[in-house]
Order: sequence, then structure tokens, then C-alpha cells
Amino acid sequence: MDQAVLDFVGGRRIAVVGVSRSGRKFGNIAYTELEARGYQVFAVHPEAQEISGAPCYPNLAALQGKVDGVLVTVPPQKAAPVLREAAAAGIRNVWLQQGAESAETVAAGRELGLNLVTGKCILMYAQPVRGFHALHRGFVKLFGKL
Repeated sequence: MDQAVLDFVGGRRIAVVGVSRSGRKFGNIAYTELEARGYQVFAVHPEAQEISGAPCYPNLAALQGKVDGVLVTVPPQKAAPVLREAAAAGIRNVWLQQGAESAETVAAGRELGLNLVTGKCILMYAQPVRGFHALHRGFVKLFGKL
């Protein structure tokens, strides 16, 4: 496992950018799963005050206290501004969930000096790994990819 993954999952306070009001997006699933695994999770949505009873923050600058990392689950065209926001807030650990990354977004993150994780699903690495994510992780260890 690479150092960027270890640094990210080693943090306990994670902001999730990409939760939705519908509750049907991966950001909502990740938020719920990370919270169940013992992480302190913060929902970030530019317009919602709360989602599923959890308070939302309009941006990373509005978070109370320091977070250890940002999980980005928005489309690539919306991800680059989130990376700039993370850098401005002093957040170095950023996980670009599959579907949020593009060559341009990854290049922007590297240019900003962020510790990026790309091409991986957070739920395969956030401890404790369970269910089919543990099986997927086993496949990756054996074969290098799913």
C-alpha cells in the first residue's frame, strides 16, 4: 500500500465533498460507511444546511477545526476547485474517488503539492475493511487490479 493511502486512512477527521440531497450518490454512501468505521466525517455541500440529519458545510473553509483529509466524489470538472480550496485550507491529504479524477485534475493536485490518492476506492482501504470491499482488496493484492 502506498504512503498516500496510509496517510489518508490514518487520519480520523475526513471531509466528504459530494454528498447529495437525494442521498443516492457515492458521497453519501462513503460518508455513512466512514462514520460507521469510526471516522469523524464532515459533509460538504455548497447549498444544503443538512443532509440526512447531519450538518453540512458550504465549503472546506467553513469546517470547524482541522480535518486530516478530503474525500472528493464530485465530477472531474467540479473537482479542481475543491483541490484549490483544500490547498488554501492547508489540507494536504486528498482522495480523488474514482469518477472524480481526470488527467487535468490530477495534474492540478500535483501542482498544488497535495498528497493525492487516485484510482482507488476509499472503502477498500478505510479500516476496518469489510464485506465485498475486503474481497476486492484481496484481488488487488493478488493481481494488481480488479
